[in-house]
Formats: sequence, structure tokens, C-alpha cells
Amino acid sequence: MKFEAILFDCDGVLVDSEPITNGVLRDMLEESGWTLTSAECMRVFVGKSVRDERGLIEARTGRPLTDDWMADFYGRRNVELRERLQVVAGAHEAVAAAHAHAAGLIACASGADRFKVEMQLAHVGLMDWFAGRVFSGHEMPRSKPAPDVYLAAAAHLGAAGACSLVIEDTSIGVTAGVAAGATVWAYCPTAGHGPALEQAGASRLFARMGDLPALLAALN
Repeated sequence: MKFEAILFDCDGVLVDSEPITNGVLRDMLEESGWTLTSAECMRVFVGKSVRDERGLIEARTGRPLTDDWMADFYGRRNVELRERLQVVAGAHEAVAAAHAHAAGLIACASGADRFKVEMQLAHVGLMDWFAGRVFSGHEMPRSKPAPDVYLAAAAHLGAAGACSLVIEDTSIGVTAGVAAGATVWAYCPTAGHGPALEQAGASRLFARMGDLPALLAALN
């Protein structure tokens, strides 16, 4: 089966941003009165919008999640990303192969805010592949695990969800792709995460982003 469109998540799939963003979040939550380890913060927040966890944050810190706090988080996050962000190994080759497989019908569909997604793609030299085809969950009625951002991306490309391939790395993202009717392949560099991704509906796991070109070539 050849896919009509290929839709990539961003964080953790194309860029290695999760430890950076969650490190800033962990520090700010500790400053607000909620202490977590780095692993705990990743477990609670990876794949989610910080604003979507407002109730939890307010309950654990005893403080309101204000616009000023969020602006400070975004500012500190962006500084760290600009200084430390790296591309996921093999992502350039994977995106080029997806572009060839789907005759240019590729998009980036992320749960993050548009500024962050576009800044990151530009920083690692991937933005040219996705210019005009970046979709943010912040701009949808519902963010992941709802399918809205993937449905919007597929519709923009003129592809049916059932004829699209989603590349994800979290259970929340996999759930969103499956809910959109897409086939979901999960990038899983950490073996222990595989069962959760399969339980969410991923039909294939692959451990290196550089493996994606060969997996797509096998479909032709």
C-alpha cells in the first residue's frame, strides 16, 4: 500500500526537544511549589499541552496558571531550544523519503504552538519541506489525543485519513492518528515504550528514524 499523504509529529520525531522543554517546565513547576524528577515530568507532560494540564498544575502548586506564567515558560523554553536543540538522527533522510513517496504531500502536525514548531523546523533545516503545511493543535478545537490536527493536515493535502500515514512517538499522538483513521507508525528508540505505543494502536514500531526510507521503499 502506498500512502497518499505522510504526516509527521514534530517533538521527539523530527527534533529532540522533549528533554529541553520538559527541563524548563520541571524547573518552573519546582519554583511554583511542585517538585518532580525529570523522569516524572516527562511521564506526566510528554505529548500534552501545558495549558491542557491546567487543573493538575493548579492543584499541585496551589497557584493559578496565569498568562504571565505561560509567557515566562514560553520565553525560557525558546531560549533553551535555540541554544540546545538538535535534529533527530536520520530525520532529514526520513522527510526526503516521505516527500518522494507521497509526491510532496507531507505535513507536520504537532500538539505544540505554531511558533515553537516553525522555530524548531527552521533551526534544524527542515522548514523548507513543510512550509505552508504546519498544523498546530493550539489552533484546533481540540488538541491531541483528539484527531483534529491530523484531520486538518490530511484535508489540507486533499488526502483521506484512511490513506494517510502518521509518524508519532507518544501514546497520546498515536491515539490521535488512529482516531483520524490513519495508519500510525511509531518511532520508538526506547524499547520499553513499545508496548504502550502498540496498545494505543501503532501498527509498526521502528527504532531509528533513518530506517523510515527503507520501510517506505518496501511499500512501492
